[in-house]
Amino acid sequence: MEAGFRSIISKNSLVFSVCIVIFTAFLALPIIALFLHTNPSSFFSTLTDKTVTNAIILSLGTSCISLIFIVLFGTPAAYYHARTAYPGRSIVEIFIDLPIVLPPAVAGLALLLLYGRMGLIGRYFNMFGIDIAFTTVAVILAQIFVSSPFYVRQAKGLFEQLDPSYELTARTLGASPLYLFKTVVLPLTFGGLLSGAVMTFARALGEFGATIMVAGNIPGITQTMPLAIYGAMEGDFNVAITLSVLLVIISFVIMAVIRVITLYRSRNA
Repeated sequence: MEAGFRSIISKNSLVFSVCIVIFTAFLALPIIALFLHTNPSSFFSTLTDKTVTNAIILSLGTSCISLIFIVLFGTPAAYYHARTAYPGRSIVEIFIDLPIVLPPAVAGLALLLLYGRMGLIGRYFNMFGIDIAFTTVAVILAQIFVSSPFYVRQAKGLFEQLDPSYELTARTLGASPLYLFKTVVLPLTFGGLLSGAVMTFARALGEFGATIMVAGNIPGITQTMPLAIYGAMEGDFNVAITLSVLLVIISFVIMAVIRVITLYRSRNA
């Protein structure tokens, strides 16, 4: 059968080649156009703009905080979900995956109705003079909501694929569940978890829709890099291009890191 597939592909190699060229060009040309509209001197000079520096610092800071929260709570949650048949497990799995397919505007509105001044939870914080919506905290909450499935799904899959015999052997030797998790499970899945964490960071860094709904676009407070690009489109176009190029570079580096991790895992499997 494999020989048959190879024969079909070889006979139609020109058609397949044209398809891949067209598809690659469709994806690559917008990025090329973006880079052609800037130059190194303009790029580096715009990086010193206050709007740009504030957006970069805020984006990197909130994305790091979001990632730490997701890893700390998502890792044990994914492990428990993968290893335990608890009641309502299927429903939990749906909620884990839901933010991936949920429109960003819907996610943002839902978060606003929860954390806003008159929201389901926000109203109680407001009684003590604490606002969540349209603050930096709201940015972090939006990033966690939209990006956490990328890590939890990856972690859950890794734990499900892990041979339980490693854990059973450690348990027979008297290892506690926590010690077993730290010394057996995490080391065996570290490469995959790291890959998921990198992808999650990238998703948090690029979050736009939910953030603008629940946090607004306040410079220095909630204006992340994607929101700064949106705001600069009506003003300084160079700022929008510079931030866009920077996000493309960061995304490229992140994808390269994931590729290296995946290659390393496959070679050491």
